[in-house]
Amino acid sequence: MKRYEEAVKIADNIYWVGMYLPDDAFQCHPYLIENGEESILIDPGSMIEFEETTRKIASVTDFKNIKYIVLHHQDPDLVAAVPEIEKLIDREDLQIITHSRMTVLIKHYLVRSSYYEIDKNNYELLTQNGLKLEFLTTPYCHSPGAFVTYEPRSKTLFSGDIFGGIEQSWEFYAREDYFLKAKQFHQEYMPSKDIFNYALKKIESLDIDLIAPQHGSIIKKPFIASLIEDMKQLDCGLYIDKKYNEELLDTIERLKEQERTIEERNRALFAQSKRAEIGEMLGNIAHQWRQPLAILGTLVAIIKEKNQMEMLRPEELGEKLESMQHHIEYMSETIEDFMNYYRPDKEKSFFSIAEAIYKALDIVNFSISKEFKVAVSLEIDQTLQAYGLINEFVQVLVTILSNIRDIVVEKHMKKANVKIRLYTKNKRIYLVIEDDCGGIAKEHLGKIFDPYFTTKHQSMGTGLGLYIAKMIIEDNMGGRLTARNVGKGAAFTIEIGEGDGK
Repeated sequence: MKRYEEAVKIADNIYWVGMYLPDDAFQCHPYLIENGEESILIDPGSMIEFEETTRKIASVTDFKNIKYIVLHHQDPDLVAAVPEIEKLIDREDLQIITHSRMTVLIKHYLVRSSYYEIDKNNYELLTQNGLKLEFLTTPYCHSPGAFVTYEPRSKTLFSGDIFGGIEQSWEFYAREDYFLKAKQFHQEYMPSKDIFNYALKKIESLDIDLIAPQHGSIIKKPFIASLIEDMKQLDCGLYIDKKYNEELLDTIERLKEQERTIEERNRALFAQSKRAEIGEMLGNIAHQWRQPLAILGTLVAIIKEKNQMEMLRPEELGEKLESMQHHIEYMSETIEDFMNYYRPDKEKSFFSIAEAIYKALDIVNFSISKEFKVAVSLEIDQTLQAYGLINEFVQVLVTILSNIRDIVVEKHMKKANVKIRLYTKNKRIYLVIEDDCGGIAKEHLGKIFDPYFTTKHQSMGTGLGLYIAKMIIEDNMGGRLTARNVGKGAAFTIEIGEGDGK
């Protein structure tokens, strides 16, 4: 091992400046990138290697040329010597390059230099003479803020703990059998196969000629691809416990089964909701047609009676026919409105929220009955748009407004007020529908969006209206639908982002 008593150049301007520890399977490797007055020291190590490492650094460059120290994680075998090395460098602009999740731990070594946090600097470092380092996060391999460093000029990857090895018969450069020597280290230090593979996928996207890990052997290009493939298949961390692995697979299967059950339930609910929609549509048409049909029946009876009595004047017949024509046109428009409302759109698009409000009000039509009077006031921003299916959004509004109408009828209210507000706040769109119909009973407030929950007689409701409405707003449009009691009634609030659902 005498050949490693001096600094070893492993790539252009890159040196291994570590120390061989006899009979120690856990070899630690600091590296130096010689870059003039902005040289970079990588994972300098502990006080065990301090004298040997500093001697080798001094053989390559003056300590005052070191401007950066890269720390891939916070363990003592990598960081412990930093405070003493800081004294040798003695630069006020010396910076510790690491992840912000590491700084809270590294400070406990009494490190005094400022931090260059990679996650706050676009995951790269560019020195004044053009040397660039790129940083890829490898979370939990083996610490939360772990990362690797890539130097694209020489295509060298400083991989921290990844690709490290535990080996009594240590070799400076890895051979074909290196995976067998690295296997145990990764099984014990990488938390799980999934997490480890996430890091490996990032790494294999790089064009790498040399891997310089903190432990084990340096890996040259011919062995890199096959080593990564072998590492991908490695069961490590939690997965090496057979019982845990079996329990994990059982848990995954149970979750899949639950997911299938939920999907089947949702399909059934949607099928039932479609049937409920048809029933609701027929009920709404019947409600809209009831008064016009009564008027038509009355006009026909008057015409028939006066005609039999030969009292029907031509001008009166014209007036009656014109009135009948008006009501027939109204009934025809009602059918057309409902057909358009229930016709599914093929794809999502931006639509005017104000237009959806007007459509819903036309369908519910508070003004058709003489039994009650509902005053609707509008405070709406006509310019606001949402992204989705307008007919689905109209369905939500019709559900809310129809519930208000049903409450007015059920309570035999002579007069009610509905206030609809549409506005933006903090880049969110809010649509609030508020009434003064007495509010929602406290014991029901937390249940109104549950499937099949209804306070109506079963002939009047299925309990799916508000449940489907909430699914449309929250699942299809990425927004929120909530209800609360305010003043003399209740308020339903739809909240969506500008362009939510796209």
